[in-house]
Amino acid sequence: MVWGALAIVYVVWGSTYLGIGIAIESIPPMLSAAIRFIIAAALLSGFLLVRSGPAAFKMSRRQFLGAALVGVLLLTTGNGMLSVAEQYISTGLAALLVASVPLWLVVFRFAVRDRPKTLTLAGVLVGIGGVGALSLTGAEGGSEVGIVVVLLASVSWAVGSFVSGRIAMPANALATSAVEMVVGGAGLLVLGTGFGERLDVSAVTTRSWLALAYLIVAGSLIGFTAFSWLLGNAPISLVSTYAYVNPAVAVALGALVLSEPITVQVIVGGLVILVGVALVISTERKGTTRAPDAGAGDGGTPPPARRRAEPVAEQPGG
Repeated sequence: MVWGALAIVYVVWGSTYLGIGIAIESIPPMLSAAIRFIIAAALLSGFLLVRSGPAAFKMSRRQFLGAALVGVLLLTTGNGMLSVAEQYISTGLAALLVASVPLWLVVFRFAVRDRPKTLTLAGVLVGIGGVGALSLTGAEGGSEVGIVVVLLASVSWAVGSFVSGRIAMPANALATSAVEMVVGGAGLLVLGTGFGERLDVSAVTTRSWLALAYLIVAGSLIGFTAFSWLLGNAPISLVSTYAYVNPAVAVALGALVLSEPITVQVIVGGLVILVGVALVISTERKGTTRAPDAGAGDGGTPPPARRRAEPVAEQPGG
């Protein structure tokens, strides 16, 4: 069961970047993300009500606002900017740049005088060097504007993951995610409409509808459930490997399905980023008993609630 759940997280969360790329072919990016998270929140809430009753959503005003803030950072600005960026850059390049989220988290820790280990800082320097190299040489996968936007999305995910362990959050992890998704989705709806996005149902292709359905069911529900189960049933060292595998899956699927180019620069820059992330995760997890946060892991599905900040965050593609 562990390997089955891990395979789901590897493939499903790695494939959400492709799903986003196909969905926005004929659906405005922010509105597609809004539809995705609002529907996923409704389905998750319904499941939780049937399983645990209204008591599962018991939370204080402060806890609700905490979950709402994280939802805005992870989904409204984080996933929203990723969806916008994928109009201009390849899905594989987006996934590799999003893999830098754990690196920004360490930077934030340093800023609040939570001094990481020397090897952790070395990993950050290596990883950020890879981000810089990929940003400067990966233009064949898209425009400079798209690269800047997806990096801003990564920073937003990192901020959301960072504050989630430092503010009041609801006790129930599934209820927390439901609040994050509905608030994040509502924020995307407001932003999309404000920026002039309009949904022309007649213009949406079957291909885009199927991609959106996949993101809702597979990315935001199945992938999320598998990851949540792994947190309590698998070693941290094993669960953490999704941070390295998801970008590789995204690059491979982008090349196979969308014929995206895999240049030498993308391979080298991506490997440098993943080496930095691997160094950060392998160093930091020696001092923790829990798996790392998954703020961005699936292309945007919020992670289960955390009571303290962990050194790394996911992957948004899910």
